[in-house]
Amino acid sequence: MNPLFSKILIDVARKRLEKKQVSKPVSKKQIVPLVRKFQVEISHAIKEAIFIIIGVFSAGFGLKGFLLPNNFIDGGATGISLLLKNITSLELGLLLVLVNIPFLILASRTIGIKFALKSIVAITLLAFVVHFVNYPIITEDKLLIAVFGGFFLGLGIGMSMRGGSVIDGTEVLAIYLGRKLSLTIGDVLLLINILIFSVGAYVLSIEVALYAILTYLSAAKTVDFVVDGVEEYVGVTIISNKHEDLRIMLTEKLRRACTIYAGKGGFENPEGHYDKDIIYTVVTRLEIAKLQTEIDKIDRNAFIIMGVVKDLKGGMIKKKPMK
Repeated sequence: MNPLFSKILIDVARKRLEKKQVSKPVSKKQIVPLVRKFQVEISHAIKEAIFIIIGVFSAGFGLKGFLLPNNFIDGGATGISLLLKNITSLELGLLLVLVNIPFLILASRTIGIKFALKSIVAITLLAFVVHFVNYPIITEDKLLIAVFGGFFLGLGIGMSMRGGSVIDGTEVLAIYLGRKLSLTIGDVLLLINILIFSVGAYVLSIEVALYAILTYLSAAKTVDFVVDGVEEYVGVTIISNKHEDLRIMLTEKLRRACTIYAGKGGFENPEGHYDKDIIYTVVTRLEIAKLQTEIDKIDRNAFIIMGVVKDLKGGMIKKKPMK
């Protein structure tokens, strides 16, 4: 880190600590953890800001380069704004802000003030980009408009979510209603979008509504890739009497880290002793076949549980390829 910037952080940390403990002098041991905390917060804030900026310009490109010039709509708050743009004389930038205001108020109560403020900034920036930035009109082919308009809009929504904000507030409404009505977020979003597409079919045309569904699917899939990652990880739990052989295979042959849990059988273990080790490891979906082959070589009757891991940080999986 820049020496001048580090000095500023040290001064800020010292002043903050001096306010808390007026009677005692501030030591270096107290300053260092606080400076590290500041460094992490600033680096994360910069990264999130970059994600939001990329997301805003990508969504703007999807809207002005594809959807808006061809009177297409999408799902969610963006779809509502596009629909209103087609039946009113209001500018899309203004509609994006107005439509999302109720969702942002809900976000401040449901998720948090910080999240709501970041979302306000992101949506306002998107409104400015849509209003002032002149994107080229890429194509007039309806299929390409639906697919790539949805792709760039989904990329923008996903990048903004990575930055800790939203540029489409219906996600917030889905979270809120999901808690109140015992529905999944996906179910709520589906109901909201069915309503939007139905109105679109009535006001515009059935053809526009059908293309809007294709746009929505393209955007939704892109959001999944951006938020969850293109490379899907799988958490694997292995229960076997040959747990030591499996541990050696994982760590030495496949060069994969694993975690060992002390376990006990619940069916044939009346005394409740910890009689076996449970192995947990994470691999990519491309490595599952090889892992299963190696497990079968050791114990064909091993009990294996697999579950999708959305994202991970640290460890060895991103550092070393499987042998």
